[in-house]
Amino acid sequence: MGVRGPLARGQAGQARKYTVGMILSFSPISENATAPVLMLVLPSAVALIAYAAAILLPGRFVNGLRAALLIAWVAHATAIVIDVAGIGSESTAARFGFAPALSVTVWLVLAVYVVETRFVALPGVRRTLALIGMAVVVLAWLFPGELRAQLPSRWIPLHWAMGIASYGLFGAAVLHSVILSRAERQMRRATAPSAGMPLLRLERLTFSFVTAGFVVLTAALLLGAWFANPWRWDHKTVFSMLGWVVFASLLAGRRAFGWRGPRATRWVYAGAALLLLAYVGSRFVLEVLLQRPPGA
Repeated sequence: MGVRGPLARGQAGQARKYTVGMILSFSPISENATAPVLMLVLPSAVALIAYAAAILLPGRFVNGLRAALLIAWVAHATAIVIDVAGIGSESTAARFGFAPALSVTVWLVLAVYVVETRFVALPGVRRTLALIGMAVVVLAWLFPGELRAQLPSRWIPLHWAMGIASYGLFGAAVLHSVILSRAERQMRRATAPSAGMPLLRLERLTFSFVTAGFVVLTAALLLGAWFANPWRWDHKTVFSMLGWVVFASLLAGRRAFGWRGPRATRWVYAGAALLLLAYVGSRFVLEVLLQRPPGA
């Protein structure tokens, strides 16, 4: 799948040189790309500065922290729109890789966080999320992925989008599981009650994200199997199926046996780790460690 040979390697080199902090991209790569490069650099730089502000600002500056994260999120979104629209470009190609996949996942989790914190407190995760946001923007800058000028099916981009959407939903479930575990530990230690979300509501939200992610992941796997030519039991497929089994078991266990608390959160972490290894992990090994050419 994708373009082979020296031409593909040259295109991938151009992508690494000119692309910054991007997500799922159908933007073209042009030899004279000064204008689009500036358009992409500016929002990416703003995102990095705003993420840094969210890390460094003291907790008492609540409005400033919210504004910093919101600016970072919007700047990241602006860069995505510019890249997907292909502003200033001449030719069309799909570009994807482990770093863009990781970047869009974190962006989606931040979207959930930014929206939720306007209504309820989600304490203890702001600096971590901002730091991860900075890291994925830099990673996507350094490793923009490969160009895929030819796709085996018009439905493949939908398969990618649904897969990444499931990553984001499971990432949101992990975020809520972390907050839930911290709140439960505080309650067992009889510390002062948290000003955050009630435990039962946190638990319901966690499983809502797990359920939504499971549905989208199932659709993505079915779509990938339907249009795969040929079907391959590679690392991505195996880890994706294992992640699907873990989340299916978690939902079945909760329905049949009322699983909750540390047992449930451990299943959430295990399933998310398997899915992270599925695409991000396998592509990291191919692109960075083994330095395979595009289409490998």
